Amino acid sequence: MEIEYSKLVSVTGLPGLFELLSSKADGGVVKSLEDKSSKFVSTRIHNFSHLESIEIFTTADNVNLVDVLTAMAASTEKMPADSDTVAVKKYFEAVYPNMDFTRVYASDMKKMVKWFGILTANNVEIKLSELPEGEMAAPETTKAKPGAVKTSAVNNAPARKINTPRKMA
Repeated sequence: MEIEYSKLVSVTGLPGLFELLSSKADGGVVKSLEDKSSKFVSTRIHNFSHLESIEIFTTADNVNLVDVLTAMAASTEKMPADSDTVAVKKYFEAVYPNMDFTRVYASDMKKMVKWFGILTANNVEIKLSELPEGEMAAPETTKAKPGAVKTSAVNNAPARKINTPRKMA
């Protein structure tokens, strides 16, 4: 069974990426892409961020995470270890030079390298979901902090944790 990029989430406080299997008012059932274990995650403790909703700061307009991941996939640069901060920054300077390195944290760049490895290992096609013809995406009015969402991605209810908004690298 192929994993859809549109169903992937990052969960605050939990390492790695997860497939959102089902949701309830108080949380969701997620499956780890790394160890394939499933568990219930409460929105009282954790926030969910759909990968499709994450934007990256650039020197021009912000771009969706998909754009950076696609550039990583097309690159011939050697993938650095996600623990080597200097190598990770040099990698992104070569692969995505328009990234705003003054606002994109090293920890976020490391996370993108790790996530790319997980997505590649699981053969996930990195693409945004397509809206049915005639429908337009709702405009995004606020910016999300990595791992935080404006509303709970599980049920569109207000998020229970308040975080200072910032863009994810």
